[in-house]
Amino acid sequence: MIYQILVVLTYFLLIATLLPLWRHDAWWVRGFDFPRFQFMLLSLFLLVASIVFLDFSNYNAWLLTGIALGSLCFHGGWIIPYTTLFPAEVKTTRRKDPLNSIRLITANVLTPNRNYTGLLDMVNKYKPDVLVALETDAWWEEKLRELEQKYTYTIKCPLDNRYGMHVYSKLPLEDTAIQYLVEPDVPSMHALVVLRSGKRVRVHFLHPSPPSPTENLQSSERDAELLVVAKSVSDELSPIIVTGDLNDVAWSSTTRLFRKISGLLDPRIGRGMFNTFHADFWFARWPLDHLFHSEHFTLTEIKRLPYFGSDHFPMLVELMLDETHGADQQGLLAEEEDLAWAEEKMKAHGLEEEDVHEPGK
Repeated sequence: MIYQILVVLTYFLLIATLLPLWRHDAWWVRGFDFPRFQFMLLSLFLLVASIVFLDFSNYNAWLLTGIALGSLCFHGGWIIPYTTLFPAEVKTTRRKDPLNSIRLITANVLTPNRNYTGLLDMVNKYKPDVLVALETDAWWEEKLRELEQKYTYTIKCPLDNRYGMHVYSKLPLEDTAIQYLVEPDVPSMHALVVLRSGKRVRVHFLHPSPPSPTENLQSSERDAELLVVAKSVSDELSPIIVTGDLNDVAWSSTTRLFRKISGLLDPRIGRGMFNTFHADFWFARWPLDHLFHSEHFTLTEIKRLPYFGSDHFPMLVELMLDETHGADQQGLLAEEEDLAWAEEKMKAHGLEEEDVHEPGK
């Protein structure tokens, strides 16, 4: 009986490991990108169980053990960069300078969630310069209106389809735009944030729709939006931040492609996974809420914030604009194959990098 269970679980693991290598956009393929940490734990369990229970005078025992070991190495290779076992990609801030600091909270509120006081209390406690609230409708806009006493600069797009978005900022916002880059009911926001020093940072706030049987049957819409923004910032020399609920995990091939094309850095590398979804299920969580930035910044703080009734935990990230200290920071580099793959995904939806609003230009 134990042998049969190990066979079934091991071959399921093999399929779950190999399937995402297929560059197919179907939701049931791309969904296997998400639980790689869980698959890594399953691989470890099956490896130990195989060593303990199987008879290695039998060829099948070696085969099952080899599959478990190979899967462990494969999934571990994706996960380890998001642990402290890996070198940090972004330097830690060496000297705090309030004039060149920017502190952001990204919070997917979950539209039916009514605990607006939980979010307001969190804002009052952690005092971000910029709050990005996602899945916000007209009800949430009204409940968050009191923030405007301190957060006098806003971009608002209330929607009742779970893709509404609101930005509240203490820092001036210039050249703002709301765009519907891929889907007519899924907005993105673009602006310049003016730091207290007067320096300007180009920011893009995103929340593309996920691949799922209830949303889009393919990931192509999500991928195209992420990659067209990546392409638009790839040759930019000024400071850049891209943040939001990207409906993709940090270790997926699409997010990796986004990092290659954009050249932006991930402050989680070498520090932790910071799993933000699903807040209600501790055994099924992964990082869906992201912040990427250019080499102009170093990291002052990164933190997953407490539960407030949403299916997402909010994320807090504080960056320091320090071009000298950050100058030698480098992320992933794109190869010709990566550029071609990105162009293919963009062309599938008729997108070009000029379609993205480029604040300050």
